[in-house]
Amino acid sequence: MTHDPDKHHRQSIRLKGHDYAQPGAYFVTICTRDRQCLFGHVVNGEMRLNEAGQIAQRCWEDIPHHFPHAVLDAVTIMPNHVHGIIVITESGRGEASVPGNSLGTRTGRTDASPLREGRPNGTQPRSLSAIMQNFKSICTRKTNTARGAPATPVWQRGFYEHVHPVR
Repeated sequence: MTHDPDKHHRQSIRLKGHDYAQPGAYFVTICTRDRQCLFGHVVNGEMRLNEAGQIAQRCWEDIPHHFPHAVLDAVTIMPNHVHGIIVITESGRGEASVPGNSLGTRTGRTDASPLREGRPNGTQPRSLSAIMQNFKSICTRKTNTARGAPATPVWQRGFYEHVHPVR
């Protein structure tokens, strides 16, 4: 199949005009690739995390170590997805909060290309997307190491969110 840009293009599901690095509470849902039940099972109405589920839990709890401006609220890890609330407590603009954290810095070219004029390339530093990329990357690497399956996708692309801006 040849690529037809009029038919094959991804639409952003983010709120148009919302700055995802600004303070606010963000309810996120992240799903596993092909909805595989990787993180455990529900037994008698209770979620029982397996090793991959425990890795996801620890990676989630480590988010504030990589992004000190992010505060965690509730998290629920299900067999094939994660629900969590992240509160961004200060403006997400500026330098990465952790030196050497490549996922907390802008990637790609910094000049505007003709196809994306007026839009920056890469992920905005310290934004919700930077946080989710970091979480998913670290969790994937640790999960794949534990199960001996290098370069195996763990997550589906993107994530879903509901925004509660700070007033």
